[in-house]
Order: sequence, then C-alpha cells, then structure tokens
Amino acid sequence: MPERKTNGIKNMKKGFISNLQFYSTKDGPGIRTTVFCSGCNLKCAWCANPELISGKRNFFHYKQRCIHCGSCVNIASHAITFANQGCLIDRSQSFDWNEVADICPKDAYEIKGTFIDPQTLTDKLLRDKDFYDESMGGVTFSGGEPALQPDFIIECAKLLHQNNIHVALDTAGCIEWSTLKNIIEEIDLVLFDIKAFDSVIHKECTQRDNKLILNNIKNISNMKKDIWIRLVIVPGWNDDLTDIRKRLQFIRSLGSFVKRVDVLKYHNLGASKYEQLGQNYSIHPNTICSKRLLSSIKKIAKEEKIEIYIEN
Repeated sequence: MPERKTNGIKNMKKGFISNLQFYSTKDGPGIRTTVFCSGCNLKCAWCANPELISGKRNFFHYKQRCIHCGSCVNIASHAITFANQGCLIDRSQSFDWNEVADICPKDAYEIKGTFIDPQTLTDKLLRDKDFYDESMGGVTFSGGEPALQPDFIIECAKLLHQNNIHVALDTAGCIEWSTLKNIIEEIDLVLFDIKAFDSVIHKECTQRDNKLILNNIKNISNMKKDIWIRLVIVPGWNDDLTDIRKRLQFIRSLGSFVKRVDVLKYHNLGASKYEQLGQNYSIHPNTICSKRLLSSIKKIAKEEKIEIYIEN
C-alpha cells in the first residue's frame, strides 16, 4: 500500500457511514469507491437507501434466510415470534441487536452503520489507489446526505488529495451555504441531484422546499467547480414534462461548468430494503419509466440544446 500522507491533520472528527461500494463506475469518472454516509434531511418517496436516512444504526432482517431454528426467539421472545415466512419482529420492543445477529446461524440479521475516523477510512480507500490512477477515478462521498457531516468530509478530502486522489461529492444540496461552501472548496467534482424545479412538486416528493437547493447550485457554478447534474425521474411524482423542461432550462443557465447531465430512470432495487427494515414503501410496484416518457424527455433536451445521458 502507498505510504500515507497526513500533513499534520489531528483531532479528526469521526464520521458515521453505512458501507463502502468498491469498483463503482456510476458515481463519477473512472473506477471509484463510493462512501455511503448516513443521515439525510430529505425524505424522498423513492429513496433506494432508506437505511441512510435516520443517521442511526439499522437492523436488517432477511426473511428468506430464516430456517426457523428458534435461536433468536429463545433470547428475545418478547420481540421476535415465529411467522409463516421467517420470524416476525416487533421493533417497538427493546432487545439486543448484536446478540440476535450473532446467534443466527444463517446471518438472517445484519446491523449497518459504523463510526470511522478520516485516517482509518483513507487507509481503506488507498488500497485501490492503483485502480483510481489507471482509470482516472477516485472516491465519491454519497449518502444519505454527506454534507451533513462537513468536518468529516473536509478532513477526508484533504487526506485523499494529499495522496493525489480525485474526490467527488454526491449531494442534494439542502444545506446552509456557509457550510456547503467549505466542503465544496475541498472537492474536485460535485454530483448534484435536482429532483424538481417547482417548489410544490419538490415538497411533495421530499417534504422540503427547494429554494435553498437551487440557490446552492448557482453558488457552486459561480465557484467554477465541475458539476454533474442528475435528474431522477419517478413516474407519478416528478415526471411532469413542463417541470422537466424548467429543470433543463435552469441547468443551461448555470453555464459551462456543468459537464454532464444524467437522467436516472426510477428503479425499485431499494424496495426490498424497506421490508428488511420493517418499513412501508410508498411507490407502486408497477412504476416504470415508459419509452414514451423517455422519448419526450429526449425531445425536450434537444429543443433546449442540452446533451443528456440516459442510463440503460
């Protein structure tokens, strides 16, 4: 592993993360490691990572792994009972998550969420430095909302830069500018999600207004930072074509530092997580971006003279 450089950074503030995704190719250029930070101040109806919203540890239950051995019931019978498919958990009851997870012979329980300091995380990330260098990749901080942990992100970015690693931030931008600005100064690339232009639509989708968000992306473009913009399209929520046109017009107004615009089609890959966490998922299971909708978006983008990329 390359010799690490710390440049005298001390008193490092720990961050709270869920997991690392290695060899990622969708969160910025090249081969990257994506750091999923816990905690988010938006509540997107379609969120694919519900375990990252609360900013707390999460207790996953994989029913399909259960063999009805009764080990978990024996130690937490007040909270866990037998059911037709796996075991049923009463999450209103208090019990020792670690004890239950450890005793299960089939790993039907998992706890996600851990504190980590910037140097320890950097050491892990440096293991793939050769891949970053060869592919012009790097590290992306995502979430959740990583900007809710500004000191941690800033210290990590400094350490990574001292080792010549490209750093990206994937943010929804719902953070006070005084805080976000300090983070952006240490970042090479900003991946910015625009979920809606109309404030009413945005609030229906996320339970938050978007005035701060739109102002922040304007400020980022004025800092002359490279920006990739992502437009998640969820039928029935934010697929209004007039609003999509307004989003694209707004993007055009940001100028040349917007290097890429991705249209991300809704997928239900995160739906199973809600069941594993004992939560309800609000998106209809048959929700899909139709070819007609995507064709309309392409037409609008062409009319607005904006090149877009739509994932397959």
